[in-house]
Amino acid sequence: MQFTAKQISELLSGTVEGDENVQVAELSKIEDGKPGSLCFLSNPKYENFLYSTEASVVIVRKDFVPTQEVRCTLIKVIDPYSAFSVLLDKYKEVMSQGENRSGIEQPSFVHPTAKIGNNVYIGAFSYVSAFVVIGDNTKIYPHVFIGDHSRIGDDGVIHPGVKLYNHSVLGNRVMIHSNTVIGSDGFGFAPQKDGTYTKIAQIGNVVIEDDVEIGSNTTIDRATMGSTFIRNGVKLDNLIQIAHNVDVGPHTVVAAQTGISGSTKLGGNSIIGGQVGIAGHLNIAKGTQIGAQAGLNFNITEEYKQWHGSPAQPLRNWMRASVIFKQLPNVEQRIAKLEAAIKELTLLNRTK
Repeated sequence: MQFTAKQISELLSGTVEGDENVQVAELSKIEDGKPGSLCFLSNPKYENFLYSTEASVVIVRKDFVPTQEVRCTLIKVIDPYSAFSVLLDKYKEVMSQGENRSGIEQPSFVHPTAKIGNNVYIGAFSYVSAFVVIGDNTKIYPHVFIGDHSRIGDDGVIHPGVKLYNHSVLGNRVMIHSNTVIGSDGFGFAPQKDGTYTKIAQIGNVVIEDDVEIGSNTTIDRATMGSTFIRNGVKLDNLIQIAHNVDVGPHTVVAAQTGISGSTKLGGNSIIGGQVGIAGHLNIAKGTQIGAQAGLNFNITEEYKQWHGSPAQPLRNWMRASVIFKQLPNVEQRIAKLEAAIKELTLLNRTK
């Protein structure tokens, strides 16, 4: 389908500079733009591509002023990145027309006690256990396992290969990507006098609230007792480990390969970078930002503070320390020269 710059600007509440009748049929990155495509400019470091791109339309910030001649049509909006995400959603919606599946494909198994809502899709080779409840308009793709007494709300999307252990609870509009495991046993073992370990029964569950999205191959352990909580609006990347009894606060974002140890409470609106390690039984304040590969083993009480490094420290301290660290080879050479000079002066004094 094709849309004019004018139609797009009206959708985004923007203004057009250039040919408002130029048409686009696809979205692209600004560096790969070609005639008939639409892209966006949000990061200033990509501005040079604006003057060479062949894209027909580019979305830019409302106050953007080009420093060179621009051949494409500009649509000016308050936030180009957010505007482009709206278009991506619309594009996906158009591309997905005709794929609105419903019904139960065969072969699959749905226990007679399970309650299935309206307009639900259950893909082939899926297994829906006893006393499961699935809400309206939810899509369960092939090869999904849903354990006994689990509940899934309305408008959910469970991608292929997901495993939901018994008693898992999912709210409305939850999306879980392929091969993620929800509700596996927490890592609990009691050391014995003979050096062996006895498994501690994990009898809790996982509760995922509304509007959560979880990436592929992420694992969220069931609580030892009570529940592991993923609160409203949380976004989890691929390859994340969340241990038993963790509580991830609302609207928190966690990047790939992060591990959060048992019973830690992560405040809402926090941002956790990739490969972060967080120890257990911690309380982390609301709005905390932790940089990639940081290691945290203490409570954070001050809200909306940035941390980095391992062990983690306030961002400004870490930046100063990293500058010093880079200078250590030169400092070592200077110290060696000073030591040699001192040694030489000492020998001269002894010969006098």
